[in-house]
This record gives sequence, C-alpha cells and structure tokens, in this order.
Amino acid sequence: MGLFDVFKKEDNPPAGGKKEEAKKAPKVKVEEKLKPKPKSKPEPKPQVKSGDKPKDQGKPSSAPAGAIVGKEENIGTLDIAHCVLKEPHVSEKSTDLVAKDQYTFKVWPRANKNEIKKSIEDIYSVDVVGVKIIKVPRRKRRLGGISGWKKGYKKAIVKIKKGQKIEVLPR
Repeated sequence: MGLFDVFKKEDNPPAGGKKEEAKKAPKVKVEEKLKPKPKSKPEPKPQVKSGDKPKDQGKPSSAPAGAIVGKEENIGTLDIAHCVLKEPHVSEKSTDLVAKDQYTFKVWPRANKNEIKKSIEDIYSVDVVGVKIIKVPRRKRRLGGISGWKKGYKKAIVKIKKGQKIEVLPR
C-alpha cells in the first residue's frame, strides 16, 4: 500500500456487492454541527424590598479594603500595585528631590496618575499629595557603524505628605 493510496477513490464495490447502496449511506449535515447550542437563561437577581436588609450587609468582607474582587478569585491591591510600578528611579536629580518629599519611580507605560497614587499608598503606607508623570522618549544612539535606539520609559514623581518617608534603597 502506497503512502497516498488512502486518499484515492475506491472503485471496488463494498462486500455487499452493489455500488449504489454504498452511495446511499446517510450523510451528516454540516449545518447541524455548526449550529450553536441554545444558551441557558441567567438566573434573575433576588429583589430586595425597601424594608429588608441585604443579607451580607453586616458581615465583614474577607477581601482587603480597596481590593478588586473578580468572579473566581480575589486579586489583592498589592498584586495590582506591583503591576504599575517597575522600580525606583535613582539619579542625582531624584536624590535631590527627596529633601522636598518627592520620590521618583519608573512605571509601566499604560499606568495613569490614579493607579500610581494607589499603588504607592498600598506598598509604602504613605499619604500621596500629588503625582507628576514624565514620558522620556527613546533616543537614537550610534556605536561605530551600528545604529540603534536607547529605550524610552515613563517615570512618575510622587510627592508625599511632609514628615513621611519612603525607604527606596534598603540599608
């Protein structure tokens, strides 16, 4: 048996003897296979009467305050905070800003001021007064005949309440 004999049409009639009977085999319609199954209707939410208290009103939640609760799992705020901040940005200028209660961090490009503020407050337990964002563009660099790009990044300058401190580099 050759490799491609599997794909050849069979001219010999089946063991029953008649060629026409083989052609009349039941065919499965493709349309039936592709039809989507009917979706079950979602259960209606129980209606709360004006005099009744909701059942879970008095119970404390197991999720921390400010946590985003998903359908299947609870994602804590610290998990989200680490997705916003990359690392502290240490430079000469940023060390001078520490005297003015301002700290500099590299952040992910899609992070906004509100997310940065929440993540700093959650990680370092300080009160953030304001956030400034700077987008440092990428720059073209050349080394001999080879040209390339120096990465751009987004950084945030975070001002905290006077008297509070962030330990950027652990001692």
